[in-house]
Amino acid sequence: MPDKATKRKVPTPEDIQLELKTRDIIREIKEGNDRAFGELVRMYRNQVASLAYKMVGDYDEAADITQNVFVKTSRNIWRYDENKKFYTWLYRITVNASIDYMRKHHRHQHESIENIQEQADEKYDSPEISYQRDQLRKYITDAAESLSDKQKSAFIMRDVDGCHINDVANVMNMPEATVRWYLHRARVKIRKELLKKCPQLLLTLGLK
Repeated sequence: MPDKATKRKVPTPEDIQLELKTRDIIREIKEGNDRAFGELVRMYRNQVASLAYKMVGDYDEAADITQNVFVKTSRNIWRYDENKKFYTWLYRITVNASIDYMRKHHRHQHESIENIQEQADEKYDSPEISYQRDQLRKYITDAAESLSDKQKSAFIMRDVDGCHINDVANVMNMPEATVRWYLHRARVKIRKELLKKCPQLLLTLGLK
């Protein structure tokens, strides 16, 4: 699986505006404005829920994790360094909360793989190819069950969400080289399963 998006995403004016608004709200929270935290939740609830779902693959469980994330955020907001990007900090809390959930329930869940076959999505749009892409996503989801927690985290953030490798390293709190190793192992495992389960499908979609 090719390594995508090697360049860091350039912040849009909307991203910058959101970050500035976030910092203002956090200052209000630290100054004792209890209502301000509700605004912070409203701004980031969908992003947190989306990431949690990609980690555990179940909407109800993702909702529970999302609630837990904001409880933890509320308790630890005073630790947040306002000189750093807030969502990176929140992203880390969400990933860790999702991993804790999976460990607690002694299982690995599925994650969405919607962006992994970007090449095929760009080239084809016929009903037949669309169906084949759906089949491929299912095979990838099944193959991802074998990933470890750290492999899963690296895979989702890099290959599903398209995060820059440096951002993944910051969230996982480890060197980039270590992240690349987990990502490499995840890709090897998934590709091995795909070559065993659906080699013709990969060939048809130009991914073999």
